[in-house]
Formats: sequence, structure tokens, C-alpha cells
Amino acid sequence: MPWLLHAFSTRGGGASKGPAAGLNLGFTESDSRKNVEHNQRLFFMRLEADLILLASVRQVHSAAIYLVVRGRSRKIEYLPSGFTPATKSGDRQPAGDALMTDEKGILLSVRVADCLPVLLADVRRRAVAAIHAGWRGMLHSIVEKGVGEMRRVFGSRPQDLVAALGPSIRACCYEVGEEVRDAFCGRFPHGDAFFQPVSQERLNQPPALPHVLSFLPVNPPGHGADDDKKYRLDLVAAARAQLRSAGVSPSNIEVADFCTACRTDLFFSHRKEGSRTGRMLAVIGTKPKSGTSELTASE
Repeated sequence: MPWLLHAFSTRGGGASKGPAAGLNLGFTESDSRKNVEHNQRLFFMRLEADLILLASVRQVHSAAIYLVVRGRSRKIEYLPSGFTPATKSGDRQPAGDALMTDEKGILLSVRVADCLPVLLADVRRRAVAAIHAGWRGMLHSIVEKGVGEMRRVFGSRPQDLVAALGPSIRACCYEVGEEVRDAFCGRFPHGDAFFQPVSQERLNQPPALPHVLSFLPVNPPGHGADDDKKYRLDLVAAARAQLRSAGVSPSNIEVADFCTACRTDLFFSHRKEGSRTGRMLAVIGTKPKSGTSELTASE
């Protein structure tokens, strides 16, 4: 599809050092703004997208979705769509976890370092969406709701949608607590299909040496101590199920078969490397018309 621009970044290249070494595309406490901005320029130049408006949200593991439009001053505006609390129109970076647009020259983005990035494109209406799906967003059906909002706002038909699921932590490495499994089983009729039990051998292993900051309550629900993790969550299986439930054909779902925790040579992994690691970008948009060089990169 020559009109479509989309990509998943890796950690290769870039100017960042230390815990975020590589092509870090997210502002973290372990990296400088100068490095991140340099890395962003490299990434967008490689995509030939350095003159396209960039849309992003402050990700909070929610089901909040925004419609992205170009305002009168050619700056991005974020309009609350379904499942989104009220916010100021034109808020520079509102809290949420999914973006959609049908306007040319806008590049939607989500940042990840284990969570599953889901990109959607309507090949008939030329509308696109970018979704950040961790276990909490998945529990709130953000992927299925994203398809539903494309149907409502753009008139997208599920049979016209294609989906790309990017690199993320996979079931081989994503151990969660029993409360996460119980939450999915309570929400979805076949929620238990998204989980595999941790092997008895793994349960019998002594816990890993504590991190130097392990005494701080930094872990969100489902990410507790090792001895609380009894199941492995398959985010891809959950996303596939939500896409199928929304009417997207299985043949239109493509999966990048990489585990971020297994391949820290290629990707950043929050679970494997800690919160100071870098972030990747997943982006999707419709290429601008020729002669639109007045557009500038924005966030």
C-alpha cells in the first residue's frame, strides 16, 4: 500500500548510552533529552517522515482513545473519542493509549518496552490507528474498542481492516500473578485461554536476587514478587481474540514474532532490564500529498 507509512523501531543504532543504550525514542530518567531528540531525528529521517506531524499520548494503561486532527494553525488536536474522559480540546499530550486519524500527513505513535503495539489500517477509507496494549489495556478491551471506534467514526468495515502486532514480551517471559488471570477470566468467557501455567520447575527455583531498589513499591498490579507469579500471559493471543471478536479476519492479522525480553540485543525490555531502559516507537500514518513541505514534526 504505497499510501501507508508504518514501522516498529528497534534499539539498533542511536546515540543513547547506559541502560537506554541504542536508539532510545522515549524520554527516560537514564537518558538525556538531547540524545532522544537526536535518535528521533534519525528514525524519522530513515522513514522519510521528518516533515510529518507526529501525534502521541501520555500512556497510562487505559482504554482511552483519541481522534487526531489538524487544527486551524496546522497543529495537532486530540479529540476525545469513545471511552475517553473529558479533556481540553487541543491538549498537547493527553492521557490515553490509542490514537486514530483519517487525515494525511499525521503520524500516530505509541511507545513500548514490552507492551504490545497494535497498528490498524482501513484499506478502503485510508484511516489508521495506533494502540498501546499492556495487560491492563487488554483487560479493558482496548484493541476491540479501537476497531469499534474506527467503525463509528470513519465507517470502517472490519473486513477492510488489516492489523500488525509488533514485538512485545511474549508468554515465554511474561509471568503474572493469579489476580491478573482471575481478572481476565472474570471479564472474558475464554479468558483462561490467554494464560499458561508457570512450570513446577520454574516455581521451585529460588527467587532472583533483589534489585537494589526492590524495597520501593515500584511494581504495578500483576508485576509483584517472583513467588507471586504463577501464570504466563499471552498478549498476542488476547489481541488476536479481540480483533476476531471485532470482525477482523484472522488472515488480515500479521504478527512480528519477537519477544522483547528474549531479544534485548534488538529491543528494550522493561521486565528484563528495569524501568531505566529505553523505549521503542510504533508508528502509522497516511503519507501527505506532494507539496506539503510546510508540515513540521511535532509531538
